[in-house]
Amino acid sequence: MRWILAGVVLLLACGNTPRLEDRLRDGDIIFHESRSSQSRAIQLATKSRYSHMGVLYRERNRWLVYEAVQPVKSTPLHDWIRRGKDGHFVVKRLRDTRPLTPAALARLRAAGERYRGRSYDLYFEWSDDRIYCSELVWKIYKTSIGIEIGRLQKLRDFDLTHPAVRAKMRERYGNRIPANEPVISPAAMFDSKVLVEVVRR
Repeated sequence: MRWILAGVVLLLACGNTPRLEDRLRDGDIIFHESRSSQSRAIQLATKSRYSHMGVLYRERNRWLVYEAVQPVKSTPLHDWIRRGKDGHFVVKRLRDTRPLTPAALARLRAAGERYRGRSYDLYFEWSDDRIYCSELVWKIYKTSIGIEIGRLQKLRDFDLTHPAVRAKMRERYGNRIPANEPVISPAAMFDSKVLVEVVRR
């Protein structure tokens, strides 16, 4: 009898667990471990598991991830999750959500739309001509509501000593590595104190 009661309690508890979609809010930031060819180099250089990210928006009753891939576009959430390693992801949100008024969220979307269709930036340059994933999210928040998520660094600040990192750098830059180029990494944004974790799967 005791085991039956325990099973009933477990079923009730599971039934009351909020669905992923119900735990999300517009403007949330999602991170995962990309399976792209450059992911390992990014992870080694930044000493972080997370190598790709995007912004979540709800449209027509479904969640989309606005991301810088090739090109900048919106991807259905579950497709985005399946693209990551082992289906693992983390969703973070501003610790202080008061700035995310309806008007601010509209500005957030508008700030991102100006990049839609732009090419992915393989060289991690700080111009707006091409754009990479963390740069997209950082610039969306900075230009729309004035919030900087994560500390900008120079390319030289990362650990570029691992052979896999050196090989990727040679592939991209040859012998002319732009050591002073400003860079915002997924790791810097993931570790930012202005964000708080809301979902981990």
